[in-house]
Amino acid sequence: MAGLPGAGVGEEVVIRFRNSVSIAEHPIVDLGPWLQSDPGRYVQSWEQARFDAMVADMFGYNALQAGMPQLDLLRANRMPFKAYAGPVLPDPSLAHDWGGTVLARPEALPFDSQSIDLLVLPHGLEMTAYPHQVLREVDRVLVPEGRVVISGFNPWSLWGARNRMPFLSPWLPQPAGAQVSLHRLKDWFKLLSFEVDRGHFGCYVPPFRTDKWIRRSAFMESAGDRWWPVCGAVYVVSAVKRVAGMRLIAPAWKRKPHRAGLRQATGVAVNRGISHDEGSTRKFMTEHKKYD
Repeated sequence: MAGLPGAGVGEEVVIRFRNSVSIAEHPIVDLGPWLQSDPGRYVQSWEQARFDAMVADMFGYNALQAGMPQLDLLRANRMPFKAYAGPVLPDPSLAHDWGGTVLARPEALPFDSQSIDLLVLPHGLEMTAYPHQVLREVDRVLVPEGRVVISGFNPWSLWGARNRMPFLSPWLPQPAGAQVSLHRLKDWFKLLSFEVDRGHFGCYVPPFRTDKWIRRSAFMESAGDRWWPVCGAVYVVSAVKRVAGMRLIAPAWKRKPHRAGLRQATGVAVNRGISHDEGSTRKFMTEHKKYD
């Protein structure tokens, strides 16, 4: 398939990948019901604001969101083509907001290499059994200097600690071992020659289940951002794909004839100038003797 799918091509891709993607067994589906809870809506609100601020000044031609069809995380971006790809398609009432929709796994994106300028991956690494392959696909489809924006749950937070407590029901929609810390993600980025340029932590309130207590603890957002910034329950990070460039240097023997020619031409010009001056001097002296 060449480039990004348009409206007509997108429908063909959905049919092709429907048999290869088992929606019931893919773990990212578990995030949908959790996002409808009070803590989930709290996370959605914070992530939407962070993504809007980060993608607003990113430019290019093709943008892609992989996963989390409940949110349009590219709405603040101004690229001419925006597509969605994931194991679950957006609701039909929201599908018209996208230039194309594709049913596919994030670790096997059906796009050409170096065809995407911006890729947003909300919780894409912790909702798959193959996070390394997801990052390889991100590296493959992004153009040089392209950007990826990833969000995830922070294991070193109050929510992460609550999720690890034994004898209690799980707090987050995925097991604690699936969470990818920001430090670990930076190491993976470095191996793939990605450069982290900005990031944010958020959602500092304790793991409350009701919106009433979440709103009562809203003061902890500003306090946490100042006093314990790395302990936010969620992070959003942006990275740029760096590709080393080449500068062709011509062999030294190709430049020598050119320099020799310049030196020879300069010498001839100087010699001719001296000869012309000497001839003029002799002529002047000869004419001067006639009048003597």
